[in-house]
Amino acid sequence: MQKSVRYNEGHALYLAFLARKEGTKRGFLSKKAAEASRWHEKWFALYQNVLFYFEGEQSGRPAGMYLLEGCSCERAPAPPRAGAGPGGARDALDKQYYFTVLFGHEGQKPLELRCEEQQDGKEWMEAIHQASYADILIEREVLMQKYIHLVQIVETEKIAANQLRHQLEDQDTEIERLKSEIIALNKTKERMRPYQSNQEEDDPDIKKIKKVQSFMRGWLCRRKWKTIVQDYICSPHAESMRKRNQIVFTMVEAESEYVHQLYILVNCFLRPLRMAASSKKPPISHDDVSSIFLNSETIMFLHEIFHQGLKARLANWPTLILADLFDILLPMLNIYQEFVRNHQYSLQVLANCKQNRDFDKLLKQYEANPACEGRMLETFLTYPMFQIPRYIITIHELLAHTPHEHVERKSLEFAKSKLEDLSRIMHDEVSDTENIRKNLAIERMIVEGCDILLDTSQTFIRQGSLIQVPSVEKGKLSKVRLGSLSLKKEGERQCFLFTKHFLICTRSSGGKLHLLKTGGVLSLIECTLIEESDASDDDSKGSGQVFGHLDFKIVVEPPGAAPFTVVLLAPSRQEKAAWMSDISQCVDNIRCNGLMTIVFEENSKVTVPHMIKSDARLHKDDIDICFSKTLNSCKVPQIRYASVERLLERLTDLRFLSIDFLNTFLHTYRIFTTAAQVLAKLSDIYKRPFTSIPVRSLELFFATSQNSRGEHLVDGKSPRLCRKFSSPPPRAVSRTSSPVRARKLSLTSPLNSRIGALDLTTASASSSPTTPHSPATSPPPHTAVLESAPVERAAVESSPAVDATELSPGRSPSTPRHLRYRQPGGQMADSSHCSVSPASAFAIATAAAGHGSPPGFNNTDRICDKEFIIRRTATNRVLNVLRHWVSKHAQDFELNNELKMNVLNLLEEVLRDPDLLPQERKAAANILRALSQDDQDDIHLKLEDIIQLTDCPKAECFETLPAMELAEQITLLDHIVFRSIPYEEFLGQGWMKLDKNERTPYIMKTSQHFNDMSNLVASQIMNYADISSRANAIEKWVAVADICRCLHNYNGMLEITSALNRTAIYRLKKTWAKVSKQTKALMDKLQKTVSSEGRFKNLRETLKNCNPPAVPYLGMYLTDLAFIEEGTPNFTEEGLVNFSKMRMISHIIREIRQFQQTSYRIDHQPKVTQYLLDKALIIDEDTLYELSLKVEPRLPA
Repeated sequence: MQKSVRYNEGHALYLAFLARKEGTKRGFLSKKAAEASRWHEKWFALYQNVLFYFEGEQSGRPAGMYLLEGCSCERAPAPPRAGAGPGGARDALDKQYYFTVLFGHEGQKPLELRCEEQQDGKEWMEAIHQASYADILIEREVLMQKYIHLVQIVETEKIAANQLRHQLEDQDTEIERLKSEIIALNKTKERMRPYQSNQEEDDPDIKKIKKVQSFMRGWLCRRKWKTIVQDYICSPHAESMRKRNQIVFTMVEAESEYVHQLYILVNCFLRPLRMAASSKKPPISHDDVSSIFLNSETIMFLHEIFHQGLKARLANWPTLILADLFDILLPMLNIYQEFVRNHQYSLQVLANCKQNRDFDKLLKQYEANPACEGRMLETFLTYPMFQIPRYIITIHELLAHTPHEHVERKSLEFAKSKLEDLSRIMHDEVSDTENIRKNLAIERMIVEGCDILLDTSQTFIRQGSLIQVPSVEKGKLSKVRLGSLSLKKEGERQCFLFTKHFLICTRSSGGKLHLLKTGGVLSLIECTLIEESDASDDDSKGSGQVFGHLDFKIVVEPPGAAPFTVVLLAPSRQEKAAWMSDISQCVDNIRCNGLMTIVFEENSKVTVPHMIKSDARLHKDDIDICFSKTLNSCKVPQIRYASVERLLERLTDLRFLSIDFLNTFLHTYRIFTTAAQVLAKLSDIYKRPFTSIPVRSLELFFATSQNSRGEHLVDGKSPRLCRKFSSPPPRAVSRTSSPVRARKLSLTSPLNSRIGALDLTTASASSSPTTPHSPATSPPPHTAVLESAPVERAAVESSPAVDATELSPGRSPSTPRHLRYRQPGGQMADSSHCSVSPASAFAIATAAAGHGSPPGFNNTDRICDKEFIIRRTATNRVLNVLRHWVSKHAQDFELNNELKMNVLNLLEEVLRDPDLLPQERKAAANILRALSQDDQDDIHLKLEDIIQLTDCPKAECFETLPAMELAEQITLLDHIVFRSIPYEEFLGQGWMKLDKNERTPYIMKTSQHFNDMSNLVASQIMNYADISSRANAIEKWVAVADICRCLHNYNGMLEITSALNRTAIYRLKKTWAKVSKQTKALMDKLQKTVSSEGRFKNLRETLKNCNPPAVPYLGMYLTDLAFIEEGTPNFTEEGLVNFSKMRMISHIIREIRQFQQTSYRIDHQPKVTQYLLDKALIIDEDTLYELSLKVEPRLPA
């Protein structure tokens, strides 16, 4: 028994007396009693961090007290009034101010207070906040961090002082030794002096011989020394040292340039804007200045010190020791984390401030400073983002030319490892906020706004244009035609897919997005994706013929509203498959995660994070895996490094399958493994699930409650006959959405339903329909019981006739006929508000795919059989991965016939399984059909086909071709070439190797096409001899480039602008003088869009806000991939896969494929493409320059 806590009552009464007399805040407040609706008026007095309350103002003894240290005070909403009283009473209640005091420790209930006046309430809240010492605690943390930082600096200085002390002692010892040697030599010399004096001879011939000998010895020594020096100069060690010194000199120059850039940022922008913010009419606030520039001034001070240290080390050349400088710099570099984390927000604040005309005018005035050299503020804010990777690359190059026995080899390796760790931490923080920024960018594009995008757990998956078919009435599509112009124009929708929601928007003429009033925001938990219709359905068969099998349906069943269906058309079957694969994967993830959440929160009294903590392999680093702090869409820590075995294990973990992990794995698996190994793992999971799946995964998959609430066994001899359920049963479905007519691609379980306990009791074939329960084991009130009817009754009830009772929400026609829900009183349940375990819910949901069971297998045994549940879950996982692989990565199977045959054999083996559930059989058949069919539906043109079609008898000339047709056909050709690049060519920097034509033929073809189009533009301009014709040609090509911009063909824009910036064209001053000012202004606008400044910052922003179809500039993505490849290795020193790098590569490939998959609806014009692809019109670079000098010679000097 615990003892009560003693305290000094006299001291407490003395403090109460002081509170009444000198309290910070005193007055009457209403305190909420233990009863929910009663309030008692007390007199409160606040003294320091203790809050006393008295029965009345004259009371001498306090009725109670509260310690406020560490608490928080929040405004509370007014409680709802039970009834409507008189008007005066209602007004008085409305004016009352409610607030709550929350204590920082568990076991202390919140203190709910109210007062009569709002101003009084705010004063009380402010006084309580000050009494909680929150500001002092924060200041204490800041001071503690500074103290730790100073301690680190002191320790570093101590170490340096000890090193210098040891060096001095060594030098003193060496000096003493040299002194003793000199003394000994002097003594020897004194002894030899008399002998030498006796040997002196005055013979001049002897003196001449000695001079000649001395000369010869000197010459031989100089010659030998010269040979030694020349040999060393040509040696590999000297070459390495020269390269190392050159790297150091380059590093010093780069650091000097970086410090100069920071100096301009601080002195030309930050400090002037601070002064402007302090003016009488400030164009910007101090908070916005701090948000834009962050801690850039501190970064400048740090690098000024580092730069001074580098310059001091150059005085000791050629002995350059830099490692100790990095040792001093490394602890300071953590300040970059704040800058990198908030960099995107900084740019957003700057963009918002630019909407103010006064600020924009002032900023342009600052940017006009000659020191800025025409660079914008955004450019200077971007420089610190690349400094840490630049240091990593520099140290990597230094190590490549530093011998292993070098004095600072280990120090440089240590600095490199620390910088890489810091870079990884910064990357994790950036990637964690990158998705939020993407969501916010989309949210700003929507005029009405979208609150669900403010949820940090929303992950962007894909976007694109789809056509929405008009209303669906009674399951029948309205009679429309796919080729109808009105349907394409009025039904075109911009769709965005996230992990939890699906947005459908329309685009106005101004480019703004508007959410549909009905069905604009679809919650995926309420959706069912219907891929294809049954052949027996005449209406569905007709729609398939009308739409060319490009349509798919999303059935939405919102709670408390009538269900409706959204029918969408994709531009091609490939894009339809990609959309459906992503939607189904998101629906599966959110529902399976919801089932797992319910079972651990409602049944086991264990939260989902605790479930993750219970399996250390999911969050704790090991010798074969390392995690980051960022969570994926399944709320599981992302993998940073892992062995191939652990990656395959995560791919087949039955508890979750993150779509971002699946995409990353399938995009990059060929870097660290082979397709045959991945398929072998999937085959093992299907054939031997119990031996292939990790044991811990199986244990947690069947984790249930161990408390008495979950221990209900009907028969002690058969513990299998009764299981706890902790997730809802299948949602009732209508006849139009029955699984017999359409394949449902996900578990349909309403996760927002009220949760209750559910017991499964199984009766034998001869038992009665109800199972009696003793009072000790009977379910509590409001508990639904899932009852199993006899097999004979189940067989009778499986007739085709379905009455109204069977269509009730308590039992859908998809539920197995022998399973019924009843209340404890024996009545049938009228709702599905109950909970089942994830394993049993999966069995129920999968068993609900057909109206009856396959012959030869009993549904009761299926649900209760643990082995059956594991097999079905493993089969579902294998089919899920294969469906995603086949639908979104079909190139893997087109290029690898052996892999294709192995997958076909595996699917055929799955189809021969007698225990296969109906929807699993249908899913396997669909994958098999998609893999077996030839590319007959691929109606996309190829460049080779267009070249063959260009054999027209008469070729068009440039003057007769309209600018619109030129732009459209350039866009069509660019997209055809861009679309043909397989994603595996983006791996391994094959385009930079010597055998690049063999390793990346399609990337090289894209580069060659870009050069040919740019050469064609320049050649066409130079074909004209007179100035006016050349000026007209320039204006026409600029117009073509502007139309390409409207068509989102930024590659075509760059082809034309790069041609106009060639030396042969740019130097034609007389020709450019004839070009109109409007054309020049348009040219400047186009060049600014595709400028490479800031890593194509403007082009990236434009691509982010544009909707596919689009043709981006491929070189931008190749630069990103090269930077990732050079900065980080594929494998760690321990042989683990660098999965963070794979995730970055996958992100870029996904963005490229998003633009590849959406095609243009442009008709092919052979007469135009014949002109564009005619290589006879192209003039080489040297001839172009000669023509340029001929038409406009150089002016005399």
